[in-house]
Parts: sequence; C-alpha cells; structure tokens
Amino acid sequence: MQNEIVKNSVVTLKYTVRDPEGAMIDDGEHPLVYLHGGYDGIFPLLEEALHGKKVGEQLQVKLQPEDAFGDYDEELILVEDAKLFPDNIEIGMSFERVSEDGEEDMIYRITDIADGKVVVDGNHPLAGVAEGRGGRRIHIRRRGEQQQAAVAVGTLVEQRAGAHGAVAAGQGRTAGLPSR
Repeated sequence: MQNEIVKNSVVTLKYTVRDPEGAMIDDGEHPLVYLHGGYDGIFPLLEEALHGKKVGEQLQVKLQPEDAFGDYDEELILVEDAKLFPDNIEIGMSFERVSEDGEEDMIYRITDIADGKVVVDGNHPLAGVAEGRGGRRIHIRRRGEQQQAAVAVGTLVEQRAGAHGAVAAGQGRTAGLPSR
C-alpha cells in the first residue's frame, strides 16, 4: 500500500463537513473515494490540501462558496406552471432540466408548490455556504495503468477487497458531494 498521496493515487477519505456555525452538513458515513491528480474528482482546493499527506494524517480545510458549489444564484429560481409536472410531485424532489438549446442540463429541486405553480431551484443545496471539511485518509494506493485508462473513458472496472470483503468500485460516495 502506498503511504503518501501523489498523482494517480486512489484515495479513500473519511471526512465530515460542517457549516460556518458548526452544524453538521455531512457526517461522512460513506467515505469519499477519488483518483488524485487533477482529474476533477474533488474540489481543487481540497485536492491541493491533500497532496503529499500520508495515511492517517488529519487536516481541516475551509472552503468558501467559490471553492465549492459557487455563490447562490437567484436567477436559478424558477416559477413554473404545475401542469408541466406529474401529479405526484412533492417538495424536495429533484429533476433534470435541459436548457432551451438542448445541450446543458441542470438538476433542479422543487422548493414550493402552491396555487397551480411549482417553484424550482437550480442551485446546489450548499451554494453560497462556506464549508469546513475535516478528514483523514484511511487508504491510499497507486492506480494501475489499465485502471487509469478505464477512468479516462469514464468506465470504472476496478474491484477492491477491504476488511469487510470485496467492494465494487463506484459503490458508496465517489467524487464528493453532488454536483449542481
């Protein structure tokens, strides 16, 4: 097993995320697994802070909105006619919306339903929130060349065996919190 985080290391990170007031945002129940080295698997500032760290080291990183999910954008709040949605929608549901040009897709959350209208929000739930991340690596290893090629084309073919038996890559949390 590799002992230091360097390019092409597969890093498993046990972490917690708290807001500026110290309230728990993510308890890190499921470790984050990513390929280190500028592959956009995690936020760049967090990856930079992890580079060169050793197994078991702890660190704390404070991410400002621009380092994580961006500032809250009021223009991403839309009020739509309820007739555009299925009858069984509920507040908190998410859906993918394709832009008018048909190319850009975004995840929107339903935040309100009233008077024949549905309010949807395209901001990430943590947009505009400064986050504190604390964590420690629990496993680091070098990815093989065949595995690197598989990641480059977006296919993960790796199998890992851990203390709790075999775990297929891609299970659990990969690449951090949900993207916008």
